[in-house]
Amino acid sequence: MQTMIETISELERRMALTLLHTDVEREVKKRLNKLSKTAKMSGFRPGKVPMKIIAEQYEAQVRNDVVIDQINTRFGETVREHDLRLAGSPRVEPKPASENDDGEIGFWAMFEVYPEVKFDDFSEVELVRPKVDVDNIDIDRTLQVLRKQRATFTPVNRGAQEGDQAICDFTGYLDGVPFDGGMGVDFAIILGEKKMLPEFEAALQGMKAGENKTFPLTFPENYHGREVAGKTAEFHITVKEIGEPQLPPLNEAFARLLGVKNGSIDELRAEVKKNLELQLKHRLENLIKDQVMAAIRKHVKATLPKAMVEDETRDMAQRMTEELKRQGMTPDDIKFSPEVFRKQAEERVKLALAVRELVSANHLQAKKDQVRSLIAEVAQTYEEPEAVIRWHFEKPERLANYEALATERNLIEWAQTTMRIAEKPMTLEIVMDPKLSFVKEENEANAVA
Repeated sequence: MQTMIETISELERRMALTLLHTDVEREVKKRLNKLSKTAKMSGFRPGKVPMKIIAEQYEAQVRNDVVIDQINTRFGETVREHDLRLAGSPRVEPKPASENDDGEIGFWAMFEVYPEVKFDDFSEVELVRPKVDVDNIDIDRTLQVLRKQRATFTPVNRGAQEGDQAICDFTGYLDGVPFDGGMGVDFAIILGEKKMLPEFEAALQGMKAGENKTFPLTFPENYHGREVAGKTAEFHITVKEIGEPQLPPLNEAFARLLGVKNGSIDELRAEVKKNLELQLKHRLENLIKDQVMAAIRKHVKATLPKAMVEDETRDMAQRMTEELKRQGMTPDDIKFSPEVFRKQAEERVKLALAVRELVSANHLQAKKDQVRSLIAEVAQTYEEPEAVIRWHFEKPERLANYEALATERNLIEWAQTTMRIAEKPMTLEIVMDPKLSFVKEENEANAVA
C-alpha cells in the first residue's frame, strides 16, 4: 500500500498512514486468545476464563495497543523506505472518519526531518594554542602551595593579617533576629583563602584575640542562601585566637609525607613536574576544545527543528528543577518558565546538528581501539584493571560515554588540522587560571569592535 508524504515546510512533513480493519481485528483476536491462556480472574482457574469475559475486560486496551504497534511499524517501514532522517518523534492524529475509505482507519503523522547543514570556510578560523613549559619556578610555586596546605598555626598576640588563622565565634542578624546558617562557634578562618565573603575577611583584618566587632555585610544577589541573598545583615564576631602559619620544611620528611618513600627532594620535584605536565595537558585540551566548539557553533548554518529545540528546552528546565529541589527548594519556590532556556537550547541544538554532520561527513566516529584505550586508562586506577575492562564490554550501553569522548577527540583533532593554529607563549600560572578563555577574549574583542 503506497504511503503519501507531504512537504509542509522546509523541515515539516506529513505522512498519511492507513490501517485495514481486517488486519487490526485479526491481531486483536490473536492477542486475546493468547491472553486467555494465562489470564487470572476470581472464580476461574488460570486459562479457563470465558473469552467473552476476556474481551469485556481487555479488548479496548488490546485494540489500542495493536493500533499503536501497527502505526509504529508502518511509520518505521516508510521512514526506512524513503531514507528519512527524523528530528524528534512524530505526532500522530486520527483522520476524520469522512476521510477514510470503507474498511480502513487513517492517521496523519506529523514530523520534522534533519535540516541541510552548511558551514563557512573553517580554514579561516584561528585557534590560539598556548605554548607553555613547566619550569623550576612552577615547581617551586607548587611546592610552596603544598607546604601551605600542611601548615600548622602558632598563637600570636598581634592583629590578624593575610595568611593567619583566626578562631572565632560569630552570629549574623537580619532585622535583629539570628538567621539559619549565620552562626559559627570555634570557627577557623584563614585570611586570604577567600572561603568567606570579602567583607567578612576585611572585618577580621587587624583584630586580636579577645576582641569583638559588629559590622554590616551585604550578601550578593546570587548568594546560594536564598533567605539572605541581596540583603544586608549585621554580624557580631568574637576572636578567640590568632594563629601565625608555620610551614613544614622542605626536607626528606616532607617528601615522604607526599609519597616519596626514599625522601629524595629531587624525586619529589620530578613527581610534581610530572603532575603539573598532566594537568597542563588536560587544560590545553579544554582550551582548544572550547575554541573549536565555539567556532563550529558560529560558522554553521542550519534551520533548527522545532521538536529538537522544544525537547532540549524542556530537558533543561527539568534538570534545573531537579537541581533546585536538591538544594532544598519546594515546588512553590520553583517558579520559572521553560522559555528562559530557549535561547540556550537553540545554541545546543545548533551545535549538536553541526557536530553530527561533521562527524558523519569526515568519518570521525569512535574506533574500537580508541574506546578500549580510554577504558583501559580509567581501569588502571582500580586493583583489577582487566576485570574492569571486561565489565565495560559486557554490555554495549556501558561503552556509550567512552564512544562519545573518543568521537569528540577525533573531532577536535580534525579541527586542528583544518583550522589555523596560532601559538602564544604563556606561563603555566596564566594558562591554569580558570578565568582564562580565548573564546571569551574573542567575544570581548567583537563587542569592542
